Amino acid sequence: MLYNSNSKSMGIAYVLWLFLDGLGGHRFYNGNTGSAVAQLLMTIFGWLLLMVAGVGMFLLISVGIWVLVDAFLITGWIRSHNNALVFQLGA
Repeated sequence: MLYNSNSKSMGIAYVLWLFLDGLGGHRFYNGNTGSAVAQLLMTIFGWLLLMVAGVGMFLLISVGIWVLVDAFLITGWIRSHNNALVFQLGA
């Protein structure tokens, strides 16, 4: 029962990745708060600089590549979190 309430869902992580990709929603969910804030700020500044000078495109492209790489990392994050939870509850 304690495991079910504290485990992370792969489905939720991928839905957050799909809909809140550049905003770092999937990283906040997985506990990667520092990099989630970095992703969020890069997206915000990318859009602001895109409207002002056009140089924000480089930030947005960087975030886009970062988000694509995250698609392959999410599975490991969830598995690692849930395995650590099993170990913690079993000990």
